Amino acid sequence: MQVNPLKSDGTTTVLEEHLQRLGSKSGVVATVVVDTPTGAIIKSQGELPPSHGSRTRIGADEETASGTQSEGIEELASMVWNFVKTAGGLVQGLDSEDELKLLRLRTKKYELVIVPDPKFLLIVVHNTPAA
Repeated sequence: MQVNPLKSDGTTTVLEEHLQRLGSKSGVVATVVVDTPTGAIIKSQGELPPSHGSRTRIGADEETASGTQSEGIEELASMVWNFVKTAGGLVQGLDSEDELKLLRLRTKKYELVIVPDPKFLLIVVHNTPAA
């Protein structure tokens, strides 16, 4: 029997419980769940600064810290969603009977663990430990 991650148990959803558990792990900066078909953010925890390449509004007043942080999560979700679609196309091009199961992307600052599913896309962002 498969558990519906969005079903409520009275206090929190199963999804929220899993995100809280993941977010409590050492080094985890953010967790994001994205709707695979649309790319819309379903749930997120944690914060990320917006990317340096992000466009700023001309003449905009100072943004609140939370607005800027949520912008970082939105940018990440959008970029990862596009990345997963491209990687999935690569896998299908290699073998049409195969499917993408896990992506790990490591940068100087972060390591992203991406778990794609037909309905949901889980993104966990870790701080990259010093080598």
